[in-house]
Amino acid sequence: MPHAPKGLIVSCQAPVDSPLHQPLVIAAMAQAAINNGAVGVRIDTPNHISAVRASVQAPIIGLWKQVIAGYDVYITPQFHHAVAVAEAGADIIAIDATIRSRPGDEQLATIIYQIHQELNKPVMADVDTIEAAKAAVDAGADIVGTTLFGYTATTKHLTPPGWELLSQMVEQLNIPVICEGGIASPQMARQALDLGADAVVVGTAITGIDMQVRAYQSALNWEKL
Repeated sequence: MPHAPKGLIVSCQAPVDSPLHQPLVIAAMAQAAINNGAVGVRIDTPNHISAVRASVQAPIIGLWKQVIAGYDVYITPQFHHAVAVAEAGADIIAIDATIRSRPGDEQLATIIYQIHQELNKPVMADVDTIEAAKAAVDAGADIVGTTLFGYTATTKHLTPPGWELLSQMVEQLNIPVICEGGIASPQMARQALDLGADAVVVGTAITGIDMQVRAYQSALNWEKL
């Protein structure tokens, strides 16, 4: 199975209501990222993954966000979602590995085992706490990321990036650790690597045109000038 990329990974995603949310646009973002030195990309949805796979040879961390009634888990929540991500061309499958119930009563360890055995792909476990990270390692995850820090009921009062969580994971885990979430500048990305992360994922700060423009517009607040 492929190894986890080391360095900068660019998350090429866009809101579903954005004109950027098109396979060819996402693929262009990914290609631009790789052309300028990114070691990999993180891509959501099978059709976007397929488009990116056709244009880049670098590692793809693939996922499929699904909102399922009654469940908070949404990043590749079930095995059949992982199958679609793998078939689309992802090299690594990212899944929600928080300690929360999953649709269909699927268990984390079972999903990871199936991904390894049936798809022959490594798993990136997206977590929110050190407890979830340790559980993910015990369940067989190959890579652990701080992706969901600040985005779960347990951590919603905290703001990414999770520097303390990252430090704990680097110190206590024996698998590659990726820092993801809240990285807003090159200096912050450097800090993640200095803290021991094997790689850092940057999304909105690089590819989030919609959110970036809204932030600038809000700061300028023309009506009050």
